[in-house]
Amino acid sequence: MSRSTLGLSDELQAYLRAVGMREDAHLAALREETASHPMAQMQISPEQGQLMHLLIKLLGARKTLEIGVFTGYSAMVVAKAMGLGGRVVGLDISEEYTNVAKAHWKKAGVADRIDLRIAPALETLKKLIENGESGSFDFAFIDADKANYVSYFDNCYALVRKGGIIAFDNVLWSGRVIDPKDTTDDTVGIRALNKKLHDDKRVEVSMVPIGDGLTLALKL
Repeated sequence: MSRSTLGLSDELQAYLRAVGMREDAHLAALREETASHPMAQMQISPEQGQLMHLLIKLLGARKTLEIGVFTGYSAMVVAKAMGLGGRVVGLDISEEYTNVAKAHWKKAGVADRIDLRIAPALETLKKLIENGESGSFDFAFIDADKANYVSYFDNCYALVRKGGIIAFDNVLWSGRVIDPKDTTDDTVGIRALNKKLHDDKRVEVSMVPIGDGLTLALKL
């Protein structure tokens, strides 16, 4: 939940955003509105959005999953990258946050590509599996309550196809993952996820130090 990349000076980050990414007016407007939100730190950085855009293009993704929508920046990134006919299934529990998202999705012309489901994510994931949607998603992005990250991975592993990618935000957790005195549920959950992915031979993984840490897991 960081809107900036760890370890970059403000000047270098500004340069990165000036020449290393392309953010259109709809995405910029949503990011700027969210910047004044009391929970603004929950929004991904625009450079992370650019990386996700590229991944969607590389995958040729047509159907994606998002756990933790917030104000909708990452869902808009993915919907735009997929183009007409693409579908994002977005899971969240907050109508307050996602009402901001829906307004911006409509302005950007991507609202019809995003299937928002307001309910506890684990319940919705279970329903997707029960409905026969296992192996049908090209990409999943997980950026919700950290204590459930391992459970989210287990469900997304079933739902994502072979050759698809599962991405996890906040895996560095502002450095708290290496603080042995931090035993909060969220920190413990991220540590457990990081260890599980490291040891799981069913996936190839790369932890990228962008934003607050992004792990990409390729399903083999």
